[in-house]
Amino acid sequence: MSLTVYQYPKCGTCRKALKWLDEHNLEYDSVHIVDNPPNQTELKQVIERSDLPTKKFFNTSGKKYRELNLKERLPSMSEDEQIELLASDGMLIKRPIVTDGQQVTVGFNEDTFDETWNS
Repeated sequence: MSLTVYQYPKCGTCRKALKWLDEHNLEYDSVHIVDNPPNQTELKQVIERSDLPTKKFFNTSGKKYRELNLKERLPSMSEDEQIELLASDGMLIKRPIVTDGQQVTVGFNEDTFDETWNS
């Protein structure tokens, strides 16, 4: 199973996730989420496969999120508008996103990684 990991090298959570994947000898392709953010089509597929609401893909602790006042704006935006916004700037996306094309995890939680990627 080959994974795709959308990550940002300076992100501590991403480094923890990559370390976990390395320790479990899982192969992955690393994609720099800021230099090469997923496009709208890729995001839509990942969000659908995750069974999570689109708002869970926003980096709510990020500077850009606060600057754009997204806490107030997101509830009135359509899902397509949210996905378009996410695709416009990799810094808005919660990271890392890990997918094998079927399953998806967002962020890093060791229990979730064990459950999803260590089977």
